[in-house]
Amino acid sequence: MEQFGMYLGCNIPFNAPDIEQSFRQTFPNLGVEVVDLQGATCCPAWGTAPSFDINTWLAISSRNITLAESEQVDIMTGCNSCFGILAEAKHMLDHDPGRKAQVNRLLSKADRKYSGSSEVYHVAHVLHNKIGVEKINASAKYTLRQLKVAVQPGCHLLWPSAVMKVKEKNPFFPTMLKELCHALGAETPHYSRLESCCGMGAMRSTNQERALDTLKDKLKSMKEEIDPDMIVTTCSSCYLQFDNAQKLLRDKGEIDFAIPVFYYTQLLALCQGLDPAQVAAISETPRDEIIVRIQSKQRLLN
Repeated sequence: MEQFGMYLGCNIPFNAPDIEQSFRQTFPNLGVEVVDLQGATCCPAWGTAPSFDINTWLAISSRNITLAESEQVDIMTGCNSCFGILAEAKHMLDHDPGRKAQVNRLLSKADRKYSGSSEVYHVAHVLHNKIGVEKINASAKYTLRQLKVAVQPGCHLLWPSAVMKVKEKNPFFPTMLKELCHALGAETPHYSRLESCCGMGAMRSTNQERALDTLKDKLKSMKEEIDPDMIVTTCSSCYLQFDNAQKLLRDKGEIDFAIPVFYYTQLLALCQGLDPAQVAAISETPRDEIIVRIQSKQRLLN
């Protein structure tokens, strides 16, 4: 089995452990072994060290990368923010020898040294480019045929593309997540706000009303333009925003609909026939009905 170092970050284990379970249960079915990076810390997120001290940020990020280097594996993360932070840190260190030397002096206090031997990938990159849609399709026991998906790649998976090992051909018209959903049989119609921010992150932390308005605009674009059966994302922050803030908008009377939300590997797990009580158990926006539809006898593949 090919191995990848699983960098979970903070959001997934704390707020969506069923997403973590979907990683652990789907990847072995695709020939990938998930290696835990013991001792990993916060990436650290935008708004913390990266916003006020570059060397502190790079030291923390590079220390996490050295954990993968020690295991001789590349990093795989399911958090867009973690991916963006780690990928940008790696790009800066690999292209600035002076900065790399400064950071390694800091790391030496923890008996670590950054070499740059491990790459940083997002879960979506591993699924799409390393595993491939054919193997994903072959792993499915249930099909999503005739179900419509609104895809949400998330900002940090699209930009800045210059720092990414794997990138979209055109970040303004992203296709990776669409193709991953197609591998499961789903339809992915285009909607006008596909590449727009969901309002999570710093916006939600500093101006919740603006964040809710941003999400509302995106949700209405989805509902009015394509009326999807579900929203699918490969960003844990987007997932939490769509799942939790939909309820806030409904409670405020600003929307009168509910669209179930899945992280892609949760959807993949359901199509592989895995137990929803383990891989899709926690949500604010109801999704029991669509889970039953996905794993119905009518959708079983021969």
